[in-house]
Amino acid sequence: MFQSPDFKQLGKQIRCATTVDVKQALSTKRPDLNDLAALISPAAEPYLQQMAARSSEITLARFGKTTQLYAPVYLSNYCTNRCVYCGFSADNLIKRKCLTLEEAEKEAMILHGRGFQHILLVSGEAENAVNVEYMEAIALRLRDKFAAVSIEIQPMSTKHYHRLFLAGITAVAVYQETYDRDLYKKVHLSGKKRDYDYRLETPARVAEAGMREVGIGALLGLGDWRAEGLAIGHHLHWLRTKFWSTAFTVSFPRMRPATGEFEPLERVSERNLSQLIFALRLFDQDVGLIVSTREEARYRDGMLGLGPTRYSAGSCTAPGGYGDSDIDVDVDAEQFSVGDHRSLDEVSTMIREKGFDPVCKDWDCGFQIADN
Repeated sequence: MFQSPDFKQLGKQIRCATTVDVKQALSTKRPDLNDLAALISPAAEPYLQQMAARSSEITLARFGKTTQLYAPVYLSNYCTNRCVYCGFSADNLIKRKCLTLEEAEKEAMILHGRGFQHILLVSGEAENAVNVEYMEAIALRLRDKFAAVSIEIQPMSTKHYHRLFLAGITAVAVYQETYDRDLYKKVHLSGKKRDYDYRLETPARVAEAGMREVGIGALLGLGDWRAEGLAIGHHLHWLRTKFWSTAFTVSFPRMRPATGEFEPLERVSERNLSQLIFALRLFDQDVGLIVSTREEARYRDGMLGLGPTRYSAGSCTAPGGYGDSDIDVDVDAEQFSVGDHRSLDEVSTMIREKGFDPVCKDWDCGFQIADN
């Protein structure tokens, strides 16, 4: 199984990078992990414009002038973990809700009516509320209605992931939050999520189960963002080597205001985020890079075509938030506050105005069901 590198050593490696190392990384067609360290380093900051140009060139060559669009459906905010940074933490006194199967289908179909064909089912980590049977039942209801149904829930066994794959789930996202073992213990106070290694091994279990796509990432604002980026690179490289037929994505969630009023431990600016995105695009030309509605509209508009390949749109992070007009997300527990409130139509219009194609469907569940 994947063994995460020593986090402090990653930081030292990055800080030791020189201008010569950066120029070497920019000149090579296939940057390795040492090159990635250089591209993430402070020494690379004066070369951000060159990195952006190269990242844009690669993205256009690999993905064309397209941006895939999706929306999350929050199923439940029940959670048994105590994570100091999360609005769903078991410590927080919030209104808890788990959608029934009928309510979940209704929420999804609202998005379907708005034009979405790719959805992400999200929940807090509480097996008594959201278990494999619940997710299987939802998948069976939705798989013939959507092109792709992904999930972001608590880590499961390979057996359970395969069961969900057979039910029609196409992809799984699971973020390590931080690859710094010491920090991980400090921000995950209790619950199953406290097990660093079990979470770290989850993407491999997902791939072993046959899922078409696996998403990884770190929560930016906890640990050293540069070291987190290099750790992601190590993890991604290992996964590609082990599971060459699986598609992979990387997300870049930055800390946003949430219930509990946790303040980021590390400041990550938009410029820092851009450097990380460009570096990972140069390092892995085929990985999908996701920028969600955590980010402001202005930033997402500016990044179009420079590296990201997938945007969320019209998002609400409270269970039932699309169909229940009585929900006040300020008190009814969004997982985090949204930065870009535009609808699918508004985001699609922006994409077209910039000369790109908004893609609501680039897969069909019939392929997966036929393979099963």
